[in-house]
Amino acid sequence: MKYKVLLQQSEEGVSVSCPGLPGCWSQGRTEQEALENIRDAIREYLEAVAESLQDADVREIEVTV
Repeated sequence: MKYKVLLQQSEEGVSVSCPGLPGCWSQGRTEQEALENIRDAIREYLEAVAESLQDADVREIEVTV
């Protein structure tokens, strides 16, 4: 899967968030480290969502953009 991420310089290095996944963010000392960290954060975010929907009536739909 591909997700757009927003990178911003911060006092600690680089802050990175995923606008498509509210609350999913990370940081790193360098851009490369921040991107590696957001990959992990996105995986953990998606795992938490999947776990919270385990017993729900969930459907997939296709959307053309």
